[in-house]
Amino acid sequence: MKLSLALGAALGLALALALGTHYGFAEIASGVRAAGWGILAVTAFHLLQIVFSALAWQGLIESHLTPRLITFIGVRWIREAVNNLLPVAQIGGELVGARLLRLRGVPLAAGAASVTADLTMEMASQIIFTLLGLALLIPLLQAPWIVAWTMGATALASVVVIFFIAAQRMGLFHLFERGLVRLAARGPAWSSLGEIDGLHRAIAAIYAAPVRLGRSFGFHLISWFLGGLEVMLALHFVGVSVDFRTGLIIESVGQALRATGFAIPASLGIQEGGYILACGLFGISPQAAIELSLLKRIREVALGLPALMVWQAVETRRLVGRVGAQAASAGADGV
Repeated sequence: MKLSLALGAALGLALALALGTHYGFAEIASGVRAAGWGILAVTAFHLLQIVFSALAWQGLIESHLTPRLITFIGVRWIREAVNNLLPVAQIGGELVGARLLRLRGVPLAAGAASVTADLTMEMASQIIFTLLGLALLIPLLQAPWIVAWTMGATALASVVVIFFIAAQRMGLFHLFERGLVRLAARGPAWSSLGEIDGLHRAIAAIYAAPVRLGRSFGFHLISWFLGGLEVMLALHFVGVSVDFRTGLIIESVGQALRATGFAIPASLGIQEGGYILACGLFGISPQAAIELSLLKRIREVALGLPALMVWQAVETRRLVGRVGAQAASAGADGV
Protein backbone atom coordinates (compact mmCIF):
# COMPACT_ATOMS: atom_id res chain seq x y z
CA MET A 1 0.00 0.00 0.00
CA LYS A 2 1.33 3.45 -0.86
CA LEU A 3 2.24 5.72 2.03
CA SER A 4 -0.44 8.28 1.10
CA LEU A 5 -3.16 5.60 1.11
CA ALA A 6 -1.87 4.19 4.40
CA LEU A 7 -1.94 7.62 6.00
CA GLY A 8 -5.42 8.27 4.60
CA ALA A 9 -6.69 4.95 5.92
CA ALA A 10 -5.16 5.61 9.34
CA LEU A 11 -6.72 9.08 9.48
CA GLY A 12 -10.13 7.75 8.43
CA LEU A 13 -10.01 4.92 10.95
CA ALA A 14 -9.00 7.32 13.73
CA LEU A 15 -11.90 9.62 12.86
CA ALA A 16 -14.38 6.73 12.75
CA LEU A 17 -13.16 5.44 16.13
CA ALA A 18 -13.34 8.92 17.62
CA LEU A 19 -16.94 9.33 16.47
CA GLY A 20 -17.87 5.88 17.77
CA THR A 21 -16.23 6.57 21.13
CA HIS A 22 -17.86 9.97 21.48
CA TYR A 23 -21.37 8.82 20.63
CA GLY A 24 -21.18 5.38 22.25
CA PHE A 25 -20.24 2.10 20.59
CA ALA A 26 -22.74 0.16 22.70
CA GLU A 27 -25.72 2.33 21.72
CA ILE A 28 -24.72 2.27 18.05
CA ALA A 29 -24.24 -1.51 18.04
CA SER A 30 -27.61 -1.96 19.73
CA GLY A 31 -29.30 0.11 17.03
CA VAL A 32 -27.68 -1.88 14.24
CA ARG A 33 -28.68 -5.18 15.87
CA ALA A 34 -32.24 -3.88 16.16
CA ALA A 35 -32.33 -3.48 12.40
CA GLY A 36 -32.34 -7.27 12.14
CA TRP A 37 -33.59 -8.52 8.78
CA GLY A 38 -33.75 -4.91 7.65
CA ILE A 39 -30.05 -5.20 6.85
CA LEU A 40 -30.95 -7.68 4.11
CA ALA A 41 -33.60 -5.33 2.78
CA VAL A 42 -31.12 -2.44 2.54
CA THR A 43 -28.60 -4.73 0.85
CA ALA A 44 -31.13 -6.05 -1.65
CA PHE A 45 -32.44 -2.56 -2.43
CA HIS A 46 -28.99 -1.42 -3.55
CA LEU A 47 -29.09 -3.96 -6.36
CA LEU A 48 -31.64 -1.70 -8.06
CA GLN A 49 -29.11 1.16 -8.01
CA ILE A 50 -26.51 -1.15 -9.56
CA VAL A 51 -28.94 -1.98 -12.38
CA PHE A 52 -29.53 1.69 -13.24
CA SER A 53 -25.80 2.45 -13.00
CA ALA A 54 -25.15 -0.47 -15.36
CA LEU A 55 -27.77 0.86 -17.80
CA ALA A 56 -26.03 4.24 -17.72
CA TRP A 57 -22.71 2.60 -18.61
CA GLN A 58 -24.03 0.19 -21.23
CA GLY A 59 -25.53 2.96 -23.34
CA LEU A 60 -22.16 4.60 -23.90
CA ILE A 61 -20.72 1.77 -25.99
CA GLU A 62 -21.46 1.36 -29.70
CA SER A 63 -24.23 -1.18 -30.22
CA HIS A 64 -22.21 -3.76 -32.18
CA LEU A 65 -19.67 -3.93 -29.34
CA THR A 66 -22.11 -3.87 -26.44
CA PRO A 67 -22.29 -6.98 -24.20
CA ARG A 68 -25.60 -7.89 -22.58
CA LEU A 69 -26.93 -5.88 -19.64
CA ILE A 70 -26.19 -8.73 -17.24
CA THR A 71 -22.48 -8.32 -18.06
CA PHE A 72 -22.56 -4.64 -17.18
CA ILE A 73 -24.46 -5.35 -13.97
CA GLY A 74 -21.79 -7.86 -12.96
CA VAL A 75 -18.88 -5.61 -13.87
CA ARG A 76 -20.48 -2.59 -12.16
CA TRP A 77 -20.91 -4.79 -9.07
CA ILE A 78 -17.19 -5.57 -9.13
CA ARG A 79 -16.27 -1.91 -9.83
CA GLU A 80 -18.07 -0.81 -6.68
CA ALA A 81 -16.53 -3.60 -4.61
CA VAL A 82 -13.00 -2.64 -5.64
CA ASN A 83 -13.59 1.04 -4.85
CA ASN A 84 -15.37 0.35 -1.54
CA LEU A 85 -13.29 -2.46 -0.06
CA LEU A 86 -9.77 -2.33 -1.47
CA PRO A 87 -7.10 0.20 -0.43
CA VAL A 88 -6.96 1.83 -3.86
CA ALA A 89 -7.69 5.26 -5.24
CA GLN A 90 -11.33 5.87 -6.09
CA ILE A 91 -10.73 5.03 -9.76
CA GLY A 92 -9.32 1.57 -9.06
CA GLY A 93 -12.67 -0.04 -9.81
CA GLU A 94 -12.88 1.80 -13.14
CA LEU A 95 -9.55 0.33 -14.26
CA VAL A 96 -10.76 -3.13 -13.32
CA GLY A 97 -14.02 -2.48 -15.17
CA ALA A 98 -12.25 -1.61 -18.42
CA ARG A 99 -10.13 -4.76 -18.10
CA LEU A 100 -13.18 -6.98 -17.51
CA LEU A 101 -14.97 -5.52 -20.53
CA ARG A 102 -11.86 -6.40 -22.56
CA LEU A 103 -12.30 -10.02 -21.47
CA ARG A 104 -15.88 -9.86 -22.78
CA GLY A 105 -14.76 -8.83 -26.24
CA VAL A 106 -14.86 -5.02 -25.99
CA PRO A 107 -11.60 -3.49 -27.29
CA LEU A 108 -9.56 -1.94 -24.51
CA ALA A 109 -9.75 1.55 -26.04
CA ALA A 110 -13.55 1.41 -26.32
CA GLY A 111 -13.93 -0.02 -22.81
CA ALA A 112 -11.62 2.58 -21.25
CA ALA A 113 -13.44 5.37 -23.11
CA SER A 114 -16.81 4.13 -21.87
CA VAL A 115 -15.58 3.92 -18.27
CA THR A 116 -14.14 7.45 -18.50
CA ALA A 117 -17.36 8.93 -19.88
CA ASP A 118 -19.48 6.92 -17.44
CA LEU A 119 -17.51 8.21 -14.47
CA THR A 120 -17.90 11.76 -15.82
CA MET A 121 -21.68 11.42 -16.17
CA GLU A 122 -21.92 9.90 -12.70
CA MET A 123 -20.06 12.84 -11.16
CA ALA A 124 -22.05 15.39 -13.18
CA SER A 125 -25.36 13.84 -12.13
CA GLN A 126 -24.24 13.88 -8.49
CA ILE A 127 -23.69 17.64 -8.75
CA ILE A 128 -27.25 18.13 -10.00
CA PHE A 129 -28.53 15.79 -7.28
CA THR A 130 -26.69 17.78 -4.61
CA LEU A 131 -27.97 21.10 -5.94
CA LEU A 132 -31.52 19.74 -5.90
CA GLY A 133 -31.05 18.60 -2.33
CA LEU A 134 -29.82 22.07 -1.35
CA ALA A 135 -32.79 23.68 -3.10
CA LEU A 136 -35.12 21.54 -1.01
CA LEU A 137 -33.09 22.16 2.15
CA ILE A 138 -32.68 25.95 2.13
CA PRO A 139 -36.34 26.80 2.96
CA LEU A 140 -36.11 24.50 6.00
CA LEU A 141 -32.68 25.61 7.11
CA GLN A 142 -31.86 26.79 10.60
CA ALA A 143 -28.10 26.28 10.32
CA PRO A 144 -26.90 28.25 7.24
CA TRP A 145 -23.30 27.08 7.66
CA ILE A 146 -24.20 23.66 6.25
CA VAL A 147 -24.94 25.30 2.89
CA ALA A 148 -21.42 26.73 2.80
CA TRP A 149 -19.92 23.30 3.52
CA THR A 150 -22.06 21.53 0.95
CA MET A 151 -21.67 24.24 -1.68
CA GLY A 152 -17.92 24.09 -1.16
CA ALA A 153 -17.91 20.34 -1.76
CA THR A 154 -20.18 20.78 -4.80
CA ALA A 155 -17.98 23.55 -6.21
CA LEU A 156 -14.90 21.35 -5.81
CA ALA A 157 -16.66 18.49 -7.55
CA SER A 158 -17.80 20.83 -10.33
CA VAL A 159 -14.25 21.98 -10.95
CA VAL A 160 -13.09 18.36 -11.12
CA VAL A 161 -15.86 17.45 -13.58
CA ILE A 162 -15.21 20.51 -15.77
CA PHE A 163 -11.50 19.74 -15.85
CA PHE A 164 -12.20 16.07 -16.57
CA ILE A 165 -14.51 16.90 -19.47
CA ALA A 166 -12.06 19.47 -20.84
CA ALA A 167 -9.25 16.93 -20.63
CA GLN A 168 -11.33 14.44 -22.62
CA ARG A 169 -12.39 16.96 -25.24
CA MET A 170 -9.04 18.75 -25.66
CA GLY A 171 -6.88 15.71 -26.24
CA LEU A 172 -5.18 15.04 -22.90
CA PHE A 173 -6.15 11.39 -23.21
CA HIS A 174 -4.60 11.38 -26.69
CA LEU A 175 -1.24 12.22 -25.10
CA PHE A 176 -1.80 9.52 -22.50
CA GLU A 177 -2.66 7.06 -25.28
CA ARG A 178 0.45 7.91 -27.30
CA GLY A 179 2.65 7.42 -24.26
CA LEU A 180 1.22 3.94 -23.60
CA VAL A 181 1.56 2.95 -27.26
CA ARG A 182 5.23 4.01 -27.26
CA LEU A 183 5.74 2.03 -24.07
CA ALA A 184 4.11 -1.01 -25.72
CA ALA A 185 6.71 -0.85 -28.50
CA ARG A 186 9.57 -1.40 -26.04
CA GLY A 187 9.08 -5.13 -25.73
CA PRO A 188 6.75 -8.09 -25.17
CA ALA A 189 6.30 -7.30 -21.48
CA TRP A 190 4.47 -4.09 -22.39
CA SER A 191 2.87 -5.16 -25.65
CA SER A 192 -0.67 -5.42 -24.26
CA LEU A 193 -0.66 -1.65 -23.64
CA GLY A 194 -0.75 -1.18 -27.39
CA GLU A 195 -4.45 -2.11 -27.29
CA ILE A 196 -5.16 1.34 -25.88
CA ASP A 197 -4.52 2.78 -29.34
CA GLY A 198 -7.71 4.58 -30.38
CA LEU A 199 -8.71 5.76 -26.88
CA HIS A 200 -9.00 9.41 -27.89
CA ARG A 201 -11.09 8.56 -30.95
CA ALA A 202 -13.39 6.38 -28.84
CA ILE A 203 -13.88 9.19 -26.29
CA ALA A 204 -14.54 11.70 -29.07
CA ALA A 205 -17.14 9.33 -30.57
CA ILE A 206 -18.99 9.15 -27.26
CA TYR A 207 -19.07 12.94 -26.90
CA ALA A 208 -20.29 13.20 -30.49
CA ALA A 209 -23.45 11.32 -29.41
CA PRO A 210 -25.26 13.65 -26.97
CA VAL A 211 -28.32 11.38 -26.81
CA ARG A 212 -26.19 8.56 -25.40
CA LEU A 213 -24.59 10.93 -22.89
CA GLY A 214 -27.97 12.32 -21.87
CA ARG A 215 -29.38 8.83 -21.36
CA SER A 216 -26.39 7.87 -19.23
CA PHE A 217 -26.75 11.05 -17.18
CA GLY A 218 -30.45 10.32 -16.65
CA PHE A 219 -29.91 6.75 -15.49
CA HIS A 220 -27.24 7.89 -13.04
CA LEU A 221 -29.58 10.57 -11.70
CA ILE A 222 -32.25 7.92 -11.11
CA SER A 223 -29.65 5.90 -9.20
CA TRP A 224 -28.90 8.91 -6.98
CA PHE A 225 -32.63 9.37 -6.30
CA LEU A 226 -32.84 5.72 -5.31
CA GLY A 227 -30.15 6.54 -2.75
CA GLY A 228 -32.69 8.82 -1.07
CA LEU A 229 -35.10 5.90 -0.83
CA GLU A 230 -32.29 3.77 0.62
CA VAL A 231 -31.79 6.36 3.36
CA MET A 232 -35.53 6.24 4.15
CA LEU A 233 -35.37 2.45 4.33
CA ALA A 234 -32.23 2.29 6.46
CA LEU A 235 -33.43 4.92 8.92
CA HIS A 236 -36.77 3.11 9.22
CA PHE A 237 -34.98 -0.03 10.37
CA VAL A 238 -33.03 1.87 13.04
CA GLY A 239 -36.23 3.37 14.39
CA VAL A 240 -36.40 6.76 12.61
CA SER A 241 -39.16 7.58 10.13
CA VAL A 242 -38.51 10.19 7.43
CA ASP A 243 -40.24 11.04 4.17
CA PHE A 244 -38.66 10.85 0.72
CA ARG A 245 -37.85 14.57 0.65
CA THR A 246 -35.89 14.27 3.89
CA GLY A 247 -34.17 11.10 2.71
CA LEU A 248 -33.18 12.81 -0.54
CA ILE A 249 -31.73 15.82 1.29
CA ILE A 250 -29.79 13.64 3.74
CA GLU A 251 -28.37 11.53 0.91
CA SER A 252 -27.44 14.50 -1.29
CA VAL A 253 -25.71 16.40 1.52
CA GLY A 254 -24.13 13.26 3.00
CA GLN A 255 -22.75 12.09 -0.35
CA ALA A 256 -21.43 15.58 -1.17
CA LEU A 257 -19.54 15.69 2.12
CA ARG A 258 -18.34 12.11 1.60
CA ALA A 259 -16.87 13.19 -1.74
CA THR A 260 -14.48 15.51 0.11
CA GLY A 261 -12.83 12.40 1.55
CA PHE A 262 -11.88 10.94 -1.81
CA ALA A 263 -8.24 10.58 -0.70
CA ILE A 264 -9.27 8.30 2.19
CA PRO A 265 -10.11 4.68 1.25
CA ALA A 266 -13.92 4.25 1.30
CA SER A 267 -14.11 7.77 2.85
CA LEU A 268 -13.81 6.04 6.23
CA GLY A 269 -14.92 8.40 8.99
CA ILE A 270 -15.79 11.11 6.47
CA GLN A 271 -19.01 9.35 5.46
CA GLU A 272 -20.03 8.95 9.10
CA GLY A 273 -19.33 12.61 9.85
CA GLY A 274 -21.25 13.67 6.74
CA TYR A 275 -24.36 11.76 7.77
CA ILE A 276 -24.13 13.11 11.32
CA LEU A 277 -24.21 16.65 9.91
CA ALA A 278 -26.95 15.90 7.36
CA CYS A 279 -29.18 14.00 9.80
CA GLY A 280 -28.66 16.65 12.48
CA LEU A 281 -30.47 19.15 10.24
CA PHE A 282 -33.66 17.19 10.89
CA GLY A 283 -33.14 16.49 14.57
CA ILE A 284 -31.98 12.91 13.99
CA SER A 285 -29.52 11.79 16.65
CA PRO A 286 -25.84 11.22 15.85
CA GLN A 287 -26.24 7.60 16.95
CA ALA A 288 -28.96 7.03 14.35
CA ALA A 289 -26.84 8.79 11.71
CA ILE A 290 -23.88 6.52 12.42
CA GLU A 291 -26.21 3.51 12.37
CA LEU A 292 -27.39 4.66 8.92
CA SER A 293 -23.79 4.84 7.77
CA LEU A 294 -23.00 1.43 9.25
CA LEU A 295 -25.94 -0.17 7.45
CA LYS A 296 -24.48 1.20 4.23
CA ARG A 297 -21.05 -0.15 5.22
CA ILE A 298 -22.53 -3.58 5.98
CA ARG A 299 -24.27 -3.51 2.61
CA GLU A 300 -20.96 -2.67 0.91
CA VAL A 301 -19.25 -5.63 2.58
CA ALA A 302 -22.17 -8.04 2.00
CA LEU A 303 -22.23 -7.24 -1.71
CA GLY A 304 -18.54 -6.48 -2.12
CA LEU A 305 -16.89 -9.64 -0.78
CA PRO A 306 -18.71 -11.98 -3.20
CA ALA A 307 -17.92 -9.55 -6.02
CA LEU A 308 -14.21 -9.63 -5.21
CA MET A 309 -14.29 -13.43 -5.13
CA VAL A 310 -16.00 -13.52 -8.53
CA TRP A 311 -13.36 -11.12 -9.89
CA GLN A 312 -10.54 -13.26 -8.59
CA ALA A 313 -12.18 -16.38 -10.05
CA VAL A 314 -12.36 -14.68 -13.45
CA GLU A 315 -8.73 -13.60 -13.28
CA THR A 316 -7.59 -17.04 -12.09
CA ARG A 317 -9.48 -18.82 -14.86
CA ARG A 318 -7.95 -16.46 -17.40
CA LEU A 319 -4.43 -17.04 -16.03
CA VAL A 320 -4.88 -20.82 -15.99
CA GLY A 321 -6.20 -20.73 -19.56
CA ARG A 322 -3.24 -18.66 -20.73
CA VAL A 323 -0.72 -20.93 -19.03
CA GLY A 324 -2.44 -23.97 -20.54
CA ALA A 325 -2.37 -22.43 -24.01
CA GLN A 326 1.33 -21.62 -23.64
CA ALA A 327 2.08 -25.16 -22.48
CA ALA A 328 0.14 -26.63 -25.41
CA SER A 329 1.98 -24.35 -27.81
CA ALA A 330 5.35 -25.31 -26.34
CA GLY A 331 4.44 -28.98 -26.61
CA ALA A 332 3.43 -28.58 -30.25
CA ASP A 333 6.70 -26.81 -31.01
CA GLY A 334 8.66 -29.62 -29.41
CA VAL A 335 6.99 -32.31 -31.50
